[in-house]
Amino acid sequence: MRAWAIGLVLALLSSPVVAQVPTLSGSPVVTLDQDRLFAESKFGRSVLARNESEEAALAAENRKLEAALEAEERSLTDLRTRMEPPEFRKLADEFDLRVEDVRRAQDARFRTLARQREEDRKKFIETALPVLGRLMGEMGAVVILDRSAIVLSFDRIDITDDAIARLDVELGDGLPVEPPQPEPEPSPERPVAPENAPAPAAPTEP
Repeated sequence: MRAWAIGLVLALLSSPVVAQVPTLSGSPVVTLDQDRLFAESKFGRSVLARNESEEAALAAENRKLEAALEAEERSLTDLRTRMEPPEFRKLADEFDLRVEDVRRAQDARFRTLARQREEDRKKFIETALPVLGRLMGEMGAVVILDRSAIVLSFDRIDITDDAIARLDVELGDGLPVEPPQPEPEPSPERPVAPENAPAPAAPTEP
């Protein structure tokens, strides 16, 4: 991968067409640190915060379930000396099955969260690509390379800071903005008779 990236850079730089391209960055080839782009942009931070919150909630739930199962196991152990072996074995087997069911369910949820993290990262990159494309065009560059695949480069061709700033402006935290809710209309107030006001006269029959 690195050899391919180096070869591409050298080929691009030696191309007579690319060599004549005027650029704002000073190079037709620019580099980008994708990890920094994800970790330091508002959009990426919001994704990471959501992932971490979901993982923390699941981990807390997992600890709670483990504590409950451990307490049940201690209670079951205390019953062992007061029960017939066949009866105790039945309860122990049922407990073991519950433990396995809980572990399988929790493992599946952790795997789901891991897949969700990957999907969120993929969606982030897909959403950022048009912004990066416009930035690359404004700089006059013809290619963006991932900095992790480059062995040696000049810092001046790295556009990570510019990309983060542009993402923050165009995408913000990437979360949908809730439309402002209209304030409820005040309910009509019922008239209140002043104190010491004479009571209305009762209607007289004709």
